[in-house]
Amino acid sequence: MSNYVITIARGFGSGGKRIGMRLAKELGVPCYENQILTMASDDSGINRELFAEVDEKLRGSYIISRLKGLPSEYIIEPSEKNFVSDVNLFNYQAKIIRELAAAECCVIIGRCADHILRDCKKAVKVFVCASKEFCIGTVKEQLFVSEAEAERMVTKTDKYRGDYYKYYTGGKSWNDPANYDICLNSEALGDDGVIAAIKNLLEIRGLK
Repeated sequence: MSNYVITIARGFGSGGKRIGMRLAKELGVPCYENQILTMASDDSGINRELFAEVDEKLRGSYIISRLKGLPSEYIIEPSEKNFVSDVNLFNYQAKIIRELAAAECCVIIGRCADHILRDCKKAVKVFVCASKEFCIGTVKEQLFVSEAEAERMVTKTDKYRGDYYKYYTGGKSWNDPANYDICLNSEALGDDGVIAAIKNLLEIRGLK
C-alpha cells in the first residue's frame, strides 16, 4: 500500500468529521483534527488555548476585503514580536500537517489541509457537503438546539470557515469544487456511500 493522506473539508452539519473518523478507523490509519492544535502547541511552546482561539476562524483584526497579499509561510521565532500572531499559529499547524503527511497514512479534517498539501501527490482532497436544510436538521438533532439556533450555527460556522480558508489560501473559495479531487453529498449518499466513494478514489489513484 502506498503512503497517502486524505484531507476532508466539510460543511457544518454535513457529517464530514464523523465520516472522516469512521473512514480512518476502517482504513486502519490515524485521524487528526483537534490533535493538530495540541501537536502545534507542543512543537512551538505556545499555549494551546491560543491555537484554539483561531481554530478555523479569523480574529477581528482581519478583514478579507482588505487583504493585500498572501500571508507568509515563514515561521517566526520566539524572539520576534509576532511569534503568537494568527499567521504564525497557522504556520505551526501547517508545519505539523506537512510532517504528518510525510510520515504516515492518515486522515486530516479541516485546517486548510487540502491547500497546505496542494503539491503533495499522495494527498486525496475531499469536500463533504449537504443541503443547508439537512445540515440544520442534523445540528438541531445532535446538539439539542432550536431550528433557529441550528440555522444560526450553520450559517455562522460555514462563514468563518470560508473566511479562514479565503485568507490563508490567498482568496480561494472554501466550497469551490475546483479545490478538491472529489465533492460528496452526504445527504444523497449517506455515510456509507461517501466512505465507499473515497475508498474507490484511493484505488483509482493507485494509493490502496
